Amino acid sequence: MEPPRFPRLTGDAAVSVRPARPDDAPDMARVQAVTWRTAFRSVLPADVLDEWDEAAAAEVWRATVVRPPTPAHGVVVALDGATVVGFAAYGPPEVDPGEPASADGPTTELAILLVEPRWGRRGHGSRLLAAVADLAGATGAARLSMWVAEADEVTARFLESAGWARAGWARTLDTGDEPLREVRWHAELDGEGVR
Repeated sequence: MEPPRFPRLTGDAAVSVRPARPDDAPDMARVQAVTWRTAFRSVLPADVLDEWDEAAAAEVWRATVVRPPTPAHGVVVALDGATVVGFAAYGPPEVDPGEPASADGPTTELAILLVEPRWGRRGHGSRLLAAVADLAGATGAARLSMWVAEADEVTARFLESAGWARAGWARTLDTGDEPLREVRWHAELDGEGVR
Protein backbone atom coordinates (compact mmCIF):
# COMPACT_ATOMS: atom_id res chain seq x y z
CA MET A 1 0.00 0.00 0.00
CA GLU A 2 1.29 3.43 -0.94
CA PRO A 3 1.71 5.86 2.01
CA PRO A 4 -0.72 8.79 2.20
CA ARG A 5 0.21 11.92 0.27
CA PHE A 6 0.76 15.07 2.25
CA PRO A 7 0.51 17.97 -0.22
CA ARG A 8 3.49 20.30 -0.18
CA LEU A 9 3.83 23.57 -2.04
CA THR A 10 6.73 25.96 -2.15
CA GLY A 11 6.89 29.69 -2.68
CA ASP A 12 7.92 32.49 -0.34
CA ALA A 13 7.58 30.09 2.59
CA ALA A 14 7.33 26.33 2.73
CA VAL A 15 3.81 25.18 3.50
CA SER A 16 2.94 21.64 4.42
CA VAL A 17 0.74 19.27 6.37
CA ARG A 18 2.07 16.56 8.66
CA PRO A 19 0.82 14.32 11.48
CA ALA A 20 0.57 16.23 14.75
CA ARG A 21 3.21 15.68 17.42
CA PRO A 22 2.73 16.05 21.20
CA ASP A 23 4.70 19.32 21.21
CA ASP A 24 2.18 20.81 18.73
CA ALA A 25 -0.58 20.74 21.38
CA PRO A 26 -0.05 24.31 22.71
CA ASP A 27 -0.10 25.65 19.14
CA MET A 28 -3.27 23.69 18.36
CA ALA A 29 -4.96 25.12 21.46
CA ARG A 30 -3.82 28.61 20.40
CA VAL A 31 -5.20 28.15 16.87
CA GLN A 32 -8.48 26.89 18.33
CA ALA A 33 -8.78 29.79 20.79
CA VAL A 34 -7.94 32.50 18.25
CA THR A 35 -10.16 31.01 15.55
CA TRP A 36 -13.13 30.47 17.84
CA ARG A 37 -12.83 33.95 19.37
CA THR A 38 -12.54 35.75 16.04
CA ALA A 39 -14.24 33.74 13.31
CA PHE A 40 -16.82 31.95 15.47
CA ARG A 41 -17.80 34.74 17.90
CA SER A 42 -21.31 34.93 16.39
CA VAL A 43 -21.70 31.13 16.15
CA LEU A 44 -20.54 29.78 19.52
CA PRO A 45 -22.05 30.66 22.90
CA ALA A 46 -20.27 33.61 24.56
CA ASP A 47 -19.67 31.73 27.82
CA VAL A 48 -17.85 28.94 25.95
CA LEU A 49 -15.50 31.53 24.46
CA ASP A 50 -15.14 33.60 27.63
CA GLU A 51 -14.36 30.60 29.84
CA TRP A 52 -11.89 29.02 27.39
CA ASP A 53 -8.91 27.45 29.16
CA GLU A 54 -6.09 27.27 26.64
CA ALA A 55 -3.79 25.23 28.91
CA ALA A 56 -6.52 22.62 29.50
CA ALA A 57 -7.23 22.49 25.76
CA ALA A 58 -3.53 21.93 25.08
CA GLU A 59 -3.54 18.96 27.48
CA VAL A 60 -6.58 17.48 25.73
CA TRP A 61 -4.89 17.83 22.33
CA ARG A 62 -1.63 16.38 23.67
CA ALA A 63 -3.51 13.33 25.00
CA THR A 64 -5.40 12.98 21.71
CA VAL A 65 -2.13 12.93 19.76
CA VAL A 66 -0.30 10.61 22.18
CA ARG A 67 -3.20 8.21 22.86
CA PRO A 68 -5.80 8.36 20.09
CA PRO A 69 -9.05 6.58 21.04
CA THR A 70 -8.63 4.11 18.15
CA PRO A 71 -6.09 3.52 15.36
CA ALA A 72 -8.59 5.21 12.99
CA HIS A 73 -8.33 8.52 14.88
CA GLY A 74 -5.69 11.09 14.00
CA VAL A 75 -4.66 14.72 13.97
CA VAL A 76 -2.76 16.60 11.27
CA VAL A 77 -1.34 20.11 11.41
CA ALA A 78 -0.84 22.73 8.70
CA LEU A 79 2.49 24.55 8.76
CA ASP A 80 3.57 27.81 7.21
CA GLY A 81 7.32 27.59 7.59
CA ALA A 82 7.76 26.28 11.13
CA THR A 83 4.52 27.85 12.43
CA VAL A 84 1.45 25.70 13.12
CA VAL A 85 -1.37 27.66 11.45
CA GLY A 86 -4.17 25.10 11.46
CA PHE A 87 -5.13 21.54 12.27
CA ALA A 88 -7.72 18.85 11.66
CA ALA A 89 -8.79 15.93 13.84
CA TYR A 90 -10.65 12.94 12.41
CA GLY A 91 -11.88 9.47 13.29
CA PRO A 92 -14.84 7.13 13.07
CA PRO A 93 -18.15 8.99 13.25
CA GLU A 94 -20.49 9.05 16.18
CA VAL A 95 -23.14 6.44 15.49
CA ASP A 96 -26.70 7.68 15.18
CA PRO A 97 -29.05 4.76 15.92
CA GLY A 98 -31.61 6.20 13.49
CA GLU A 99 -29.22 6.26 10.56
CA PRO A 100 -28.76 3.14 8.44
CA ALA A 101 -25.22 1.94 7.76
CA SER A 102 -23.99 2.70 4.26
CA ALA A 103 -23.49 -0.18 1.88
CA ASP A 104 -20.74 1.82 0.15
CA GLY A 105 -18.29 1.49 3.04
CA PRO A 106 -17.18 3.24 6.21
CA THR A 107 -17.15 6.96 6.91
CA THR A 108 -14.41 9.04 8.49
CA GLU A 109 -15.63 12.10 10.38
CA LEU A 110 -13.77 15.37 10.67
CA ALA A 111 -14.21 16.37 14.30
CA ILE A 112 -12.58 19.75 13.72
CA LEU A 113 -10.78 21.62 10.94
CA LEU A 114 -9.48 25.08 11.82
CA VAL A 115 -7.07 27.55 10.26
CA GLU A 116 -6.15 30.64 12.23
CA PRO A 117 -7.90 33.54 10.43
CA ARG A 118 -4.72 35.57 9.78
CA TRP A 119 -3.40 32.55 7.82
CA GLY A 120 -6.63 32.07 5.87
CA ARG A 121 -7.02 32.01 2.10
CA ARG A 122 -3.56 30.53 1.58
CA GLY A 123 -4.63 26.93 0.90
CA HIS A 124 -4.00 25.58 4.40
CA GLY A 125 -7.61 24.37 4.83
CA SER A 126 -7.54 22.65 1.45
CA ARG A 127 -4.25 20.92 2.27
CA LEU A 128 -5.64 19.74 5.62
CA LEU A 129 -8.77 18.43 3.90
CA ALA A 130 -6.69 16.64 1.24
CA ALA A 131 -4.46 15.03 3.88
CA VAL A 132 -7.47 13.75 5.84
CA ALA A 133 -9.02 12.42 2.60
CA ASP A 134 -5.76 10.58 1.81
CA LEU A 135 -5.47 9.12 5.32
CA ALA A 136 -9.15 8.12 5.44
CA GLY A 137 -8.98 6.57 1.97
CA ALA A 138 -5.92 4.54 3.00
CA THR A 139 -7.99 2.95 5.79
CA GLY A 140 -10.81 2.03 3.39
CA ALA A 141 -13.19 4.90 4.15
CA ALA A 142 -15.67 5.58 1.38
CA ARG A 143 -16.69 9.06 2.54
CA LEU A 144 -15.89 11.97 4.82
CA SER A 145 -18.43 13.76 6.99
CA MET A 146 -18.40 16.78 9.28
CA TRP A 147 -20.91 18.48 11.57
CA VAL A 148 -20.96 22.24 10.96
CA ALA A 149 -22.83 24.91 12.90
CA GLU A 150 -25.79 25.95 10.77
CA ALA A 151 -24.81 29.62 11.16
CA ASP A 152 -21.22 28.97 10.01
CA GLU A 153 -21.51 30.14 6.42
CA VAL A 154 -17.73 30.41 5.93
CA THR A 155 -17.11 26.70 6.61
CA ALA A 156 -20.19 25.78 4.55
CA ARG A 157 -18.87 27.72 1.53
CA PHE A 158 -15.41 26.19 1.98
CA LEU A 159 -16.77 22.63 2.06
CA GLU A 160 -19.06 23.27 -0.90
CA SER A 161 -16.14 24.64 -2.93
CA ALA A 162 -14.23 21.44 -2.09
CA GLY A 163 -16.99 19.24 -3.52
CA TRP A 164 -18.91 18.52 -0.31
CA ALA A 165 -22.70 18.64 0.07
CA ARG A 166 -25.21 18.77 2.90
CA ALA A 167 -26.12 15.24 3.97
CA GLY A 168 -29.67 16.04 5.07
CA TRP A 169 -29.06 15.40 8.78
CA ALA A 170 -29.25 18.00 11.54
CA ARG A 171 -28.78 17.95 15.31
CA THR A 172 -29.14 20.40 18.13
CA LEU A 173 -26.54 20.54 20.89
CA ASP A 174 -27.32 21.79 24.38
CA THR A 175 -24.66 24.41 25.07
CA GLY A 176 -26.20 25.89 28.19
CA ASP A 177 -28.01 29.12 27.40
CA GLU A 178 -28.66 28.73 23.69
CA PRO A 179 -28.88 25.49 21.70
CA LEU A 180 -26.43 25.10 18.83
CA ARG A 181 -27.92 23.64 15.63
CA GLU A 182 -25.52 21.75 13.38
CA VAL A 183 -25.94 20.24 9.92
CA ARG A 184 -23.90 17.39 8.54
CA TRP A 185 -21.85 17.73 5.39
CA HIS A 186 -20.30 14.85 3.47
CA ALA A 187 -18.10 13.98 0.50
CA GLU A 188 -17.55 10.68 -1.26
CA LEU A 189 -13.99 9.38 -1.69
CA ASP A 190 -12.80 7.62 -4.82
CA GLY A 191 -9.20 6.66 -4.06
CA GLU A 192 -7.94 9.94 -5.52
CA GLY A 193 -9.62 12.10 -2.88
CA VAL A 194 -13.05 13.70 -2.88
CA ARG A 195 -15.21 13.00 -5.94
